[in-house]
Amino acid sequence: MRHRVAGKQLSRTTSHRKALRRNMAASLFQHGAIRTTEAKAKELRPFVEKLITIAREGTLYARRRVIQMLQDREIYSYDEAAKDYVPDDKTVIQKLFDEVAPRYVDRPGGYTRIIRLSERRIGDAGVQVLLQLVEESSEATTGGKSGGRREKQAGKRYDAVEAVLGKGKKKAEPKAEEAQVDADNDAAEEPKDEAPVAEETPVDEAPVDEAEEKKTEE
Repeated sequence: MRHRVAGKQLSRTTSHRKALRRNMAASLFQHGAIRTTEAKAKELRPFVEKLITIAREGTLYARRRVIQMLQDREIYSYDEAAKDYVPDDKTVIQKLFDEVAPRYVDRPGGYTRIIRLSERRIGDAGVQVLLQLVEESSEATTGGKSGGRREKQAGKRYDAVEAVLGKGKKKAEPKAEEAQVDADNDAAEEPKDEAPVAEETPVDEAPVDEAEEKKTEE
């Protein structure tokens, strides 16, 4: 019996479960948000918040404790020139102590949020969620209305999902706008065909008879 045993087994061994938790925590610190199942997110959330609380101290002892619990690893980013992933200047531990932890110095816990997604996981239809770090500087946009507490929380969740899931759509929009601008410029540069101007034709005067001229003179 598992009486008073904290945590979920997640159908994994102890070593596998610890490795999974460390890798997911490192990915969360690196990207700011990860998509996973609800059970994994609830299991990972206390571990991540404890690491951030320790990192807020900023001491050498705190750094050694975090390295012992998390294990440091390099951060890779894709380089378009080299067409390959290149290691960045900072590691996960350095980013945690330099960027993530200082944001929550005045916040007494609650560094992450769990947002349920409508899409189910393919295969077992498991509930998927978005585990995200709370941004201190971001404020909820409620469309210019000063709503209540629930409306503000809903606005924060909506902005968080749009910021993560809407990156692909936002990248495609500028390309369409550029194509429209180029089409407008090409249409403006094309010379317009001017209507031909009709030339004036001289009018031939009718000959005047001599008899009519004499009558007019008389």
